[in-house]
Amino acid sequence: MGELDIAQVVQRSGVPASTLRYYEEKGLIASIGRHGLRRQYDAAVLERLALIAVGRAAGFALDEIALVFAPDGRPRIDRQRLIAKADELDATIRRLSGLRDGLRHAAACRAASHMECPSFRRILRVGAIGAKAKPRA
Repeated sequence: MGELDIAQVVQRSGVPASTLRYYEEKGLIASIGRHGLRRQYDAAVLERLALIAVGRAAGFALDEIALVFAPDGRPRIDRQRLIAKADELDATIRRLSGLRDGLRHAAACRAASHMECPSFRRILRVGAIGAKAKPRA
């Protein structure tokens, strides 16, 4: 496939040029030079961007994603880290599913007041516990 300029990478990957420049600044990707004022990339950058996108979608931070790439640029994926992230996603899915079900119940609840509904009060307790468990940034 050869070389791609930044506009071609943007078009093929859907990643904005500003993000490409940021990823380059963070060391996640590297340009191979310039043609005039335009950065040039090896076509393999598209696969690397796809790996970054999957990592981001899974909830990995950019610093964590950077660890996926060996110094030679090849991916070296830590399987234990993947398992831990999958477990974390499972827990999030369970929590969000419970919240969704509770909201649906609250919307259809026939109690005179939501505060009189045992199911809604359970949602409040779970929400309060979840808020305490999450560290503040």
